[in-house]
Amino acid sequence: MTHATLVRVPDPAPRPEGAAAPSAEQPKKQSRLRALDGLRLLAALMVCLYHYAGRGGEITRVWGQSPKHLFPDLSAVAVYGCLGVQIFFVISGFVICMSSWGRTLGDFFRSRVSRLYPAYWAAIVLVTAACFVLPSVSEPLRLDEVLVNFTMLQQPTGVDRVLGVCWTLWVEARFYLLFALFVVWKGVNYRRVVIFCCLWIVATALAQVADVPLLNEIVMQEYAPFFVGGLALYLIHRYGSDLLLWGIVATSWLLGQHYATVALWSPDATQVFQPRSPHVILLVVTFAFASVAAVALGWFRWANWRWLSFAGALTYPFYLVHEHLGWFAIAVLHRKFGIDPRLTLLATVALMLVLAYLIHRLVEKPFGPRFKRTMQQQALRLNSRTQPAGRPGGQ
Repeated sequence: MTHATLVRVPDPAPRPEGAAAPSAEQPKKQSRLRALDGLRLLAALMVCLYHYAGRGGEITRVWGQSPKHLFPDLSAVAVYGCLGVQIFFVISGFVICMSSWGRTLGDFFRSRVSRLYPAYWAAIVLVTAACFVLPSVSEPLRLDEVLVNFTMLQQPTGVDRVLGVCWTLWVEARFYLLFALFVVWKGVNYRRVVIFCCLWIVATALAQVADVPLLNEIVMQEYAPFFVGGLALYLIHRYGSDLLLWGIVATSWLLGQHYATVALWSPDATQVFQPRSPHVILLVVTFAFASVAAVALGWFRWANWRWLSFAGALTYPFYLVHEHLGWFAIAVLHRKFGIDPRLTLLATVALMLVLAYLIHRLVEKPFGPRFKRTMQQQALRLNSRTQPAGRPGGQ
């Protein structure tokens, strides 16, 4: 998922037919794409709806009965909410390409760490505390497992997750690593991003043939097309339409809809309340690409309301805490106080948005920039100590 409170991108510069791609260093006027923030919040609410009304397991125990019976119509829609993750990944490709332009590898690393970890650590503390208060909703993990979760490396190390949604952060982290090693390291430009997109798409096919678990883990066949599509769409936004770029987007969409259908559709599915339709999966995946494409082409420039930036600021903390803490809220409001299920659902979403604002205001805003400045200062000190005498350097 991408994480940016206010998305700033350069206006696309028209390119004469047949002209070479412009230099990455070419100065451009900055504009705001608040529509991306609105899309991010929409994707987060889709995932939230899925966790509250579109799946089985713990949520049935939380409500006291199946949400399929509590929300017969809503549950049929909510089962597709998990596809909000695919929307996040397309946006992530777009925004990461944008935010890494003109940055060094060190800048890229510090921006990601300072953006992701403060709210993530706060969410782990809150969810762990809630598990001790209401273990009947979700049992707390052992201390050693909770501590590993602070690294965000719990999945590759085989440790249980404190946050159910953090599996997507591991997917994002692998995307950041690949993009940093193959693009940011040498400097982001048109040619390097295009080559990266093409090679990554080819690698997904080779991973299928090779059937090597480590290669599959690195290449991420199921999710790569969504990131690649977002990268290509940012290049379209920056440089204008191009058959090569639209070809990359189309290929990403074709592969992405296939992988999403294979992963989420089964005629005999029993893990969801309502069977998913492959046609609806296709429509949602198409929406993921089409909505970001519309932003890339400037069709949503009119959506420049300030509240969208505020909504974007809440998306990441909301995404982190909504699942487990929402279950606790549902258990208290509905099962303990007997509040109507529909009112409970609305109140829980509202409470999670308020909590997300508090995390943003009390954790992200004060500690994120401070964390980043501290890393920058330490990098400068280290760089000055390691540079040969009389030889200027920078990081």
